[in-house]
Amino acid sequence: MSTAVLWLVFCMFTAVIGHVLAQDQFHEELLIKPIQTGHVYAQFKFTTLWNVSLNHGQSFSHYNLFPKSLGQVVSKYSVQELHLSLTQGQWRQDKWGYPVNSAPPGAQLWVWFQPTTKSVDDAWAGLVNALSGLFCASLNFVDATNTITPKLSFRPAGTAKDSYTRSSGKYLRYATLPREIVCTENLTPWKKLLPCDSKAGLSTLFHAGHLYNANYHSLSVDLRPVCSDYPSCTSPALELTQSLGVVFEPPIHNHGKQDWTLASLFERPILKPCPLASVSKVYVDLSVNSTSNPLRMTPDPTETLMVTRGDASIPMAVFDLKASTKLSNIAMKWTDKIQYGDVKPPPLHAHRYLSGYGQEKGGIMCHLYNNDPVNSIRVVYMETVPWYIRLYLHTLEVTNSVKLVAPDKQLYTPGKDRGNPYSMELVLTLPPNSVTSLSIQFDKAYLKWTEHPPDANIGFHIGSAVVTAKMLTPANYTSPAQHQSLLAESFSKHSSDQGFFLRLYTEPLLIQLPTPDFSMPYNVICLACTVVAIGFGSLHNLTTRRFVVSETKKQKGGLLKRILDKFRRTKTEDEKKDEDEKKEEKKEEEKEEEGKKKKTDNLSKKDR
Repeated sequence: MSTAVLWLVFCMFTAVIGHVLAQDQFHEELLIKPIQTGHVYAQFKFTTLWNVSLNHGQSFSHYNLFPKSLGQVVSKYSVQELHLSLTQGQWRQDKWGYPVNSAPPGAQLWVWFQPTTKSVDDAWAGLVNALSGLFCASLNFVDATNTITPKLSFRPAGTAKDSYTRSSGKYLRYATLPREIVCTENLTPWKKLLPCDSKAGLSTLFHAGHLYNANYHSLSVDLRPVCSDYPSCTSPALELTQSLGVVFEPPIHNHGKQDWTLASLFERPILKPCPLASVSKVYVDLSVNSTSNPLRMTPDPTETLMVTRGDASIPMAVFDLKASTKLSNIAMKWTDKIQYGDVKPPPLHAHRYLSGYGQEKGGIMCHLYNNDPVNSIRVVYMETVPWYIRLYLHTLEVTNSVKLVAPDKQLYTPGKDRGNPYSMELVLTLPPNSVTSLSIQFDKAYLKWTEHPPDANIGFHIGSAVVTAKMLTPANYTSPAQHQSLLAESFSKHSSDQGFFLRLYTEPLLIQLPTPDFSMPYNVICLACTVVAIGFGSLHNLTTRRFVVSETKKQKGGLLKRILDKFRRTKTEDEKKDEDEKKEEKKEEEKEEEGKKKKTDNLSKKDR
């Protein structure tokens, strides 16, 4: 009877475990794309789909593939959506096209909180500190002075009601840290969130030396609620996407050839696919292939797809790591040398820089390029500057072909000294084949000497401007659609009715503020500390310290007695020395007298 009960319990336990395992799905993908400039772009994407409801209280009690450390943070601070990126370098839109995941240099964090959150500001303050410890980043420096609430530029990426989307001022917070430096301290906790860590799968390619020596490197974590049965949307799920994008130097710099392999890019091949992954694939863009200079892939791909992007068809080689174990080191080789041609810029890109001179006033200029010869593009331009860069809205000018253009919509939030930053959102319509320029003037504030960073002479960083648009054509577009998650889904034909969502980031700015001479306080502090240590310190010790004479067994008595004994001892030694010298003199005199006597005796004997 007991055996049957144990067997029944075991079967029930196995069924429950199998049901739990079936709820989680993990996909790992890698896209490798040679760029027109000769660089090689590699985009990793790890997607974990958890079939739970975000609003259910017991959803975060049991974990399987979803990382528990992140789930506890999301549950505690009532997070609806979380988007975090840590980037080193600037993505060159006019040269490299559009990335799969756009991110500005430094750290960027924007979060949607649940409607049941009691205090969004308190939840935001606690969340940034928790994420700072989780990812070993300086997110704890995010406060009210660099946090804004955009109204137009950001919308929920996952499932959300229309009423929730319209109330962005209540539940959305956005902040950037353009000075944040990304290194291996961020990569290590990021890859620990993966089900296989870096023990197996595509994550075995992560070599810190090669990743951080690249031209561009970006880590990102995106969490959002989705529907696992789109478009009916009857089964809610939670999607965690971890992305890593790298742009390597042109391989032609190494040995004079454009050939590359996984071992040459990452210093190691793929050991084995992650056993917990449902999909483990590598995609290679073959659009650089030509009949005059054909290329070949080794080993042979599992299949070759034709991806339709607008009027162009792009061949895509697919390597399924689950289907074959001989795909460890993928290589691309050309027959002849590569001849680079003119780089064609994408339809929309931006360029921003500083204007003016001096330490009092300045300006910000931004050029928005629409290279589409037929279609106009409607964009949302968002500018955010710290409170010590005081923007003047009346100096804003938007020009196109030397003509002033009025924005379709304009939102402006003035800054407050040591309170909140300046923010501005503009809705603009860019005519076809045109350049639209924005300019605005500002004054520089005087900071207290305690508000300057340790390296104040380097300058102060201003975060990137955000350009948001919905493109009509998918030229240079590689991102999945809004309701899609995987890279494989982005290769399918999109519906142009919905448009192609695009978000770009301009260059960050480095500005010089009036800086005091910090060397003078340093010299004064050093001199004052030296005087205090040598002069006052010695005097203070003499006047406050109590001198006590310690007595030993051999020497008893006071200090005077020991001094007298010392003198006495010296005196007796001198007397002894004098006596010894007198004795020696007496002995010499006696010897001389004896010698004289002997001489006289000898003379007397001779006389006789």
